[in-house]
Amino acid sequence: MLDLSLFVLILTADRVTKMIIPHYLDLHQTLPVIPSFFNLTYVRNTGGAFGMLSGWDSPLRRAFFIGASLCAIILLGYLYKQARSGQSPVLRLSLVSLGAGAFGNLYDRAVTGQVVDFLDFFVGFYHWPAFNVADSAITVGAVVLISLLVTGQTD
Repeated sequence: MLDLSLFVLILTADRVTKMIIPHYLDLHQTLPVIPSFFNLTYVRNTGGAFGMLSGWDSPLRRAFFIGASLCAIILLGYLYKQARSGQSPVLRLSLVSLGAGAFGNLYDRAVTGQVVDFLDFFVGFYHWPAFNVADSAITVGAVVLISLLVTGQTD
């Protein structure tokens, strides 16, 4: 039940924030939240993580990202099914987080061909690429999964 709740929570937070941001901010508009550290900045990402392949001007770009997302979700579903029988609940939650994030971004890519990004962290002139709730869930899930694998705590 916790697994499903986390999945729904991540997807809901992702969808709601991706609907609110374009409603309140114009494209490329920035709203300072914590000066010199964090802004809300509305951008649209047609590429992958960190905007990779966003310059790839081809109708195949959308199909590529949808296909890659579907493959990732299928793999995560398989791993989750394997993990359900007696393995670490933290492992399952990391897979749920990865899957929910992948599904959130897949939805946007399938419907619009792009993803709304808006979380803009920076120090001075050094900006981390803008990201969203789904990206955050993917990152947290991946870090937890890697740490479990490295430490051998997947049981």
